[in-house]
Amino acid sequence: MTLAIELEKVTGLDCRWNTDLTSFSTFRLKSQGDLVIAHDEKALAVLINILRTHKRSWRMLGWGANQVLAPVETDVLIQLDFTHDPEVLIQARDEYVLPASVGLNVLTAHAIKFGTLGWEALTGIPASLGGAIYMNAGTALGEIGSIVKSVRLMNAQGEVREEVMTPTSFSYRKNHFVRTGDIILSAVLTHGGFDTALPDKIRKYQEYRRQTQPLATKNCGCVFKNAAPTRQAGRLIDLTGLKGLSVGALRVSHKHANFMENAGGSSSEDFSELTRLINQQMKLHWGVTFELEVKAV
Repeated sequence: MTLAIELEKVTGLDCRWNTDLTSFSTFRLKSQGDLVIAHDEKALAVLINILRTHKRSWRMLGWGANQVLAPVETDVLIQLDFTHDPEVLIQARDEYVLPASVGLNVLTAHAIKFGTLGWEALTGIPASLGGAIYMNAGTALGEIGSIVKSVRLMNAQGEVREEVMTPTSFSYRKNHFVRTGDIILSAVLTHGGFDTALPDKIRKYQEYRRQTQPLATKNCGCVFKNAAPTRQAGRLIDLTGLKGLSVGALRVSHKHANFMENAGGSSSEDFSELTRLINQQMKLHWGVTFELEVKAV
């Protein structure tokens, strides 16, 4: 039995074979491949076991907010679309059990309503909870790792475990507990108390992002990790005069130099060449090479 036929029989899976993946990432790079959307944990476990049996490699797509997709994806891309109990976010509480597929925008709305301290770090990040935890996403207001109490994961054999967070579970834009083949299923979030001034702080930061970042364009967020607090990628790229540098229809944003904007029809090859040119100039002028923050195969 072929992989496609076997997976089509599984309840809770939405399979899309050799489909246009361009719209499944915020960067909107041209891409084609196989995508499977899992609607519950049981279906996900079956999916993983079948893919393993067929010796087909896979990786998580999430919201595609910080992903650079290849023109032809050879991995099966997996996206989660788990339902969550809306009652969890109707009122403020000490802990929140939430699925990995819930959007950070939903959590920001909760923070604006109730003033949950620590949640302001999520402001404006276009990602799912699972993707944000994986990369310890953050803003100038903090990182998500500070509000994560525990995480449930499924490994490559379909087995589920729980990881309780420790002071060493996260570092800058990185987690230290997700193993190869693991999928983040859900998490328990906490907070640092309540602050009536927090909603205004979040709204001001939202306005700051609108003024300083190209939120309306096709981009993948910040491309590079900062080398150090005094060696911020955007600042050094700007000082080197690289705003507007382009390869094909892909260019360094004039609004924020650590963003790349896809004017239409760009590909991962354009991205690779543009990042190479930038790092070439960074090495030449500043003696530094920036590591990618965005995930690129």
